[in-house]
Amino acid sequence: MSTQQPTQTAGDKTRQALSELCDLQQQYPEKNRQTLLKQVEIKFDLNPKECEFLDRNFRDSNC
Repeated sequence: MSTQQPTQTAGDKTRQALSELCDLQQQYPEKNRQTLLKQVEIKFDLNPKECEFLDRNFRDSNC
């Protein structure tokens, strides 16, 4: 019996989402941060806590 590891951990998903959010902010500086965060939330299937974490901890980040 083999144990399978998840292909992506929660930390990996959050890191990728943060990277994507930073890229989007640089590409579309005119867009509202909440709009971009919503896009990232959908793309990476973030749960509400992960989304809140990104918003709260990286709000003032210039990536």
